[in-house]
Amino acid sequence: MPASDMDRHIEAFLEMLAAERGAAKLTLAAYRNDLRQIEDFLRRRGVTLAAAATDDLRRYFVQLASARRSPGTAARRLSALRQFFRFLVVEKIRRDDPTNALDGPRLRRPLPKVLMTDDAEKLIAAARAKDGAEGVRLACLVELLYGAGLRVSELVGLSLSAARRDPRFLIVRGKGGKERLVPVGRPARRALDAYLAVRGRFLKEDAESRWLFPSRGATGHLTRRRCGQLIASLARETGLKVSPHVLRHAFASHLVDGGADLRSVQEMLGHVDIATTQIYTHVQSERLKRLVNEAHPLARKK
Repeated sequence: MPASDMDRHIEAFLEMLAAERGAAKLTLAAYRNDLRQIEDFLRRRGVTLAAAATDDLRRYFVQLASARRSPGTAARRLSALRQFFRFLVVEKIRRDDPTNALDGPRLRRPLPKVLMTDDAEKLIAAARAKDGAEGVRLACLVELLYGAGLRVSELVGLSLSAARRDPRFLIVRGKGGKERLVPVGRPARRALDAYLAVRGRFLKEDAESRWLFPSRGATGHLTRRRCGQLIASLARETGLKVSPHVLRHAFASHLVDGGADLRSVQEMLGHVDIATTQIYTHVQSERLKRLVNEAHPLARKK
């Protein structure tokens, strides 16, 4: 199959992922890069990706392991391959799927970094102590990340209307464009109301914006990168190492610690699969184990 045909099949596959599954741009870019790298490896051995046999693909993953690439990288590339070959079979470009006989790497999911309740309160207090409109906005960002468990992309992408409809909830557009209602606690709501009172200072004179966190940059709203920089800078001032995602993990971990059921936490986080949410039960177990090791008199006995 000519290379140009292969290019068309890869792009058609990516278009399908975007249209039918709502795949994000970053996901599409990662899959495109993965398939290109596998295609280059095979081409150097005189094999096209569309005609590859199971043994050809297995050799690629052996080479990947010998290069000491992480199991996570191998798992993602295998996932990209499996979806791509399924697409080729459905489109009748190929009769068989050579990935059926491939075994995936064993993955040990790392536990998310745990932020203690005292540290979260310390971070919030530091944000509230900041002066001016910038300080009010920063306090609102921290409160919504920790108090509502939003992804940073969801936070900066909030519309103004999403925050003004019902004071008890935010309407959040998550992965794949799916909307969900996220409860907003009293502290986060107070921080949001205080920010709304100064939001106009982040707009050009007489300008309007549909975004909750407008910016004068190209996107029209605060970027994920800038939000991360603001949180990281605040954390350094308080002697902590915290990112927006760590605050999201803290939201979920502290809910589970407080007795919240996993289904409710799953809905609030916007997880498709409850298995993703179950990681927080392991976080709780590790925390309790560490507590026993540090506090129990027999554990401290030499």
